[in-house]
Formats: sequence, structure tokens, C-alpha cells
Amino acid sequence: MSTVQPGRATDGAGGASGSVVRRILLGSHLRRLREARGVTREAAGYSIRASESKISRMELGRVSFKARDVDDLLTLYGVTDEAERDALLSLVREANVAGWWHSYGDVLPGWFQTYVGLEGAACLIRGYEVQFVPGLLQTEDYVHAVVVRGQPDASRSEVDRRVALRVERQKLLLSERAPDFHLVLDEAALHRPYGDAEVMRGQLRHLVDFSERPNVRLQIMPFGFGGHAGESGAFTILRFPEPDLPDVVYLEQLTSALYLDKAEDVAQYERAMQRLQEDSLSPSGSRDLLASTLQRL
Repeated sequence: MSTVQPGRATDGAGGASGSVVRRILLGSHLRRLREARGVTREAAGYSIRASESKISRMELGRVSFKARDVDDLLTLYGVTDEAERDALLSLVREANVAGWWHSYGDVLPGWFQTYVGLEGAACLIRGYEVQFVPGLLQTEDYVHAVVVRGQPDASRSEVDRRVALRVERQKLLLSERAPDFHLVLDEAALHRPYGDAEVMRGQLRHLVDFSERPNVRLQIMPFGFGGHAGESGAFTILRFPEPDLPDVVYLEQLTSALYLDKAEDVAQYERAMQRLQEDSLSPSGSRDLLASTLQRL
């Protein structure tokens, strides 16, 4: 088992977003150590006075770490090399840095906070969306319409907070560390109105503008193609500059989300994404479709 190098986790993933990467990196490393030693999650939990489910959440990077817990687990897993122990305990300190999004905790569910951190740390984001334009490419007026539709009982201040959060996330694509963003958008999203016609026209113009950015690849899956590889619904695949961190597939549900990082799961979504990109309109053809749809609004 090679020693973790905590400094490498900062490459392209600085600040609080990098802390999420470190948390997942640490959890993944602890899982490999446990499995190599043949220790069950139940036994690992008992050793730190915790439940099996907490060990699972730790290994997925979904919770903060205590140095004492990690120290006890390393002893249980037979890690005696001081350099390796020091490197992992250093990751504990770095992984517990709070992200900017924590200030939006009143409107940001815990299961989505992990995604925001991963999004900010990724070097490549690929996804398929069918219902609406994804958050990173929404205009402020479109965001407002989506939030009001999804949260009809929310107060004015809560709506404003949710809109502000999404606008803050969008700065990522314009930052110096902007990831490559490859999106396949179902044509249905171009015709499903959120807000009035003017809101939709502004949103489609925004898509055209962003599709011309060097880090954005936007493709439309046209109605005319029929059934396609996105039959299971929307998904996002995140890749990170840290080579020890696996790709993560994000699947959002109504009240929770799934984060998949097992190689066989990720590979299936990789294949689906490749087929979607092959079968969709080219970026230039997608811009033409956006332009023609704009003219009809």
C-alpha cells in the first residue's frame, strides 16, 4: 500500500472544494486498508465506538473525520509506518475545512453539499439532462422560475437564497480553474417552459453563448433520434485532477442522492455518456438547433 501524499490533492482543487476531495481520498484509502486487512465494517465501527453505517459514510467521504478515529482505525488495519500514518492524519486536518457553501446550509440539503464540493474540485464534468437546463448553465431568471416551480411554498427570502446559491456555483465555469464541461441536453429541455417566453429566450441565448466557450461542449439529443442511451434519466460524471481519486457518478433523487465510485458502475455510465455524445447533434449542429428554436419563441 503506497503512502498517500496529501499535497497532491491540492492540484487543481484548492481551498474548501479541495477539502471534499481530501475527504473522499481519505475515505477511499481507509476502505482499501480495511479490505486488505479483512476487517468488516462492523468490526471497524466497534473499534471507534461507532456504527457500521458511520464507517460506510466515512469511506464514502460523506462525513467529517476525527483524528482519534482515524488513528484508531490505522492501528486496527495494521498501519505501523509513521510516514503513512502522518500523511493520513494530515489529510484529516485538511479534509475538515468548511466550504463556502456551508453558509447556505439553511437552503442546501446535506446530501447536496457533497456534490457542490466535488463540482468545485473537478477537472472534467460530463452529464446528461432531460428535464431542464442544468444549474451551471441557467440564467438568473430561469433559476428563479425553476426554484419557484420546485419549491412552491418557499418564502421570498428562501427563494432568493436558493437563487443566490446557484448563481455562486456558476462562477466555477468562468474561474481560472474552470473545469471542462461536456453536456448532452435533451431537446425536451428547450421546449419545457420555465418562466415566460422572455425568460426562455434569455436562457437559450445564454446556452448559445456558453456553447462557444473553449471549456464547454454542448450537444443536443434531438427528438428525432428516438430511444437512446440516456433512458435511465439524468446523471453527472465527475473527474478529478488527483490520480488516486476515482471518477464519481452523481444521481440526484427527490430527497437524496447517490454517489457511485465503483469501477464497474462508473464504466457503465461512461459507456452511456459516450453513446449519447456519439448519437447527439454535434456542437455546431446543436447551436443551429438552439438558434432555430429561439426564432420560434
